[in-house]
Amino acid sequence: MPHLVENLANLTTHKDRDELEIALVLTIKDLLAPLTIAICRIVGERDDERWFTCTFLGPGERVPKIDSAWNNRDILPRLSDHPLRQQAFDTQQVIRQISSPNITVFPLSRSFEMRSVLEVHTEGPLAEESIKLVTGVLRLYSNFQNLLDYGERDTLTELLNRKTFDGAFMKATIEQNKASDLEQNDRRDASGAGRYWLAMIDIDHFKRVNDTYGHLIGDEVLLLLARLMRTCFRFHDQLYRFGGEEFVVLMRCKNEVDAGHALERLRKNTENHLFPQVGHITISIGFSEVRTGDTPSGAFERADKAVYHAKASGRNRVCSHAALVVEGILVEQATNMGDVELF
Repeated sequence: MPHLVENLANLTTHKDRDELEIALVLTIKDLLAPLTIAICRIVGERDDERWFTCTFLGPGERVPKIDSAWNNRDILPRLSDHPLRQQAFDTQQVIRQISSPNITVFPLSRSFEMRSVLEVHTEGPLAEESIKLVTGVLRLYSNFQNLLDYGERDTLTELLNRKTFDGAFMKATIEQNKASDLEQNDRRDASGAGRYWLAMIDIDHFKRVNDTYGHLIGDEVLLLLARLMRTCFRFHDQLYRFGGEEFVVLMRCKNEVDAGHALERLRKNTENHLFPQVGHITISIGFSEVRTGDTPSGAFERADKAVYHAKASGRNRVCSHAALVVEGILVEQATNMGDVELF
């Protein structure tokens, strides 16, 4: 029991979600000594949802693996391929299958961002006491996750908030640098995911919306735009509200063309959407590739210059920083990677 208390105490010290999942898996490992443990998340569109195994501990392994979130979604198994997982999630009940090995699936979360289950394979069936103990640990885990959500998410839109960005950006640059090293050694990432891109999204004439319809309607516009963003980007893209009418996307695409297509899809969907009382609104978007050794301020400055040009040249546009440099509209200053000047 003292060892369990120590594990639970360690579980609640983590503020990074990957580390929190690893701590949870290690706690379950100590409790059950299972063959395998997996945390599996539902990802994808409503008509094409898949199972993504985000954390896995195999037989004889001491450290759980955090699977790359940049796998091609099409190769992930469909929900129907794992009926026990689907049943556990849909019913929010523990589902067991007596077989070899024995499979027990625990529901983890039904939130929009984290729809997941914990799947445990054991040599023999789990005792009722063990199931109750694991269920209690998962309740603690879920409560702590909710506390993280409260601190990391914008209260209106439920997108990530500004204070979580720097850590995510630094993790992205580290991962991107590792991928670049592998490519140089001809060991390319099998997922073909490409590089990171930072996009800034600004609602055109949003002050006019607030002045004309009031801040309650303005808040509804922000909430609906956040929902449109969720439908336009992939499960591993990170969506932020930075305050006011400013939104940010940190995404991974193969190249500038793919990044531009994703952002253009959001622009068109926003333009075509009918917002209650307000009618139609538009957005301006600027984006830039995240470079090796980049800093958040450097990437932001490039994306900000691009979105400034989009607004200055008519609004309702998607502008790439790199393309504007090639066109001679923006000029890079060799003394500072992030500095550009607008003619």
